[in-house]
Amino acid sequence: MPLDVRMVGETTRAFTHEVDARWIMSYAAGIDDLNPAYMDTAAHRVCAHPVFPVCLEWPVILSSRELPGYDSVTPEEGARGVHATHDLHLYRPIQAGETLTTTATILSLKAIRPGAAQMTRLDTVDASGGLVCRTYQLGISRGVAVTGESQEVEAAPAPPERPGAPSEGGVHEIVVPAGAAHVYTECARIFNPIHTDREVALGAGLPDIILHGTATMAMSVSRLVDEYLDGDPGRVKRLGGRFSAMVLMPGTLKLEVVAVEKGVIHYDVHTADGQTAFQNAYLCFQ
Repeated sequence: MPLDVRMVGETTRAFTHEVDARWIMSYAAGIDDLNPAYMDTAAHRVCAHPVFPVCLEWPVILSSRELPGYDSVTPEEGARGVHATHDLHLYRPIQAGETLTTTATILSLKAIRPGAAQMTRLDTVDASGGLVCRTYQLGISRGVAVTGESQEVEAAPAPPERPGAPSEGGVHEIVVPAGAAHVYTECARIFNPIHTDREVALGAGLPDIILHGTATMAMSVSRLVDEYLDGDPGRVKRLGGRFSAMVLMPGTLKLEVVAVEKGVIHYDVHTADGQTAFQNAYLCFQ
């Protein structure tokens, strides 16, 4: 059954999380990032990895399926949803001991050739109501129709423009071990069985279990923070890109830096067989 444009403009119920040092450290360890900023509780109040907000957003994304306009979608159709693009804006680092609340608002829904394209804005605020981070996430439901004319209540911001000619190169390897998806699932508290249950993955038409797109993104950001930002995650202000190919395990990814200019690192992430798993990616920094 189709997705209905009635969902556009609707906001989910709020989810509140207590972000403690244990979760922050687990997430970083789950992507093999032992940066003291995330780990050294004796030296300071640890901060979260720049991609950590995806942990807070996952239950909210699931709850968006409770909104009006989604009720006609079957479980089989729901399983066809893919995370297409991610654009995370960080207004300040998340620190251990905070109480954070996240909601999602459906900004647009339209029919495209592969199916239904839905843009969602996820807002995370602190206990005083201050905006901590905001994500614009495009999801595509493959083979699912849309009821009603395309609607949009707010346009998502454009990503940073990639320069026409590279200004700086560099390729960095990222090793992805065999159990990476299982570890990431538990450390991030993001459970989707296609990442951990081989029977479910094969039933969904996948060649095997695959790594979460956000794990690929987080591992890439870790490497960029270390190589280009002197290990300081607090300098990251925005990050994102398009997920475009599966990452199987074990394997080695190649992070190709295309350009570094005007406070933006432009890059792509390639699999061992030459596919681009994360493309037109960017990290904005101060």
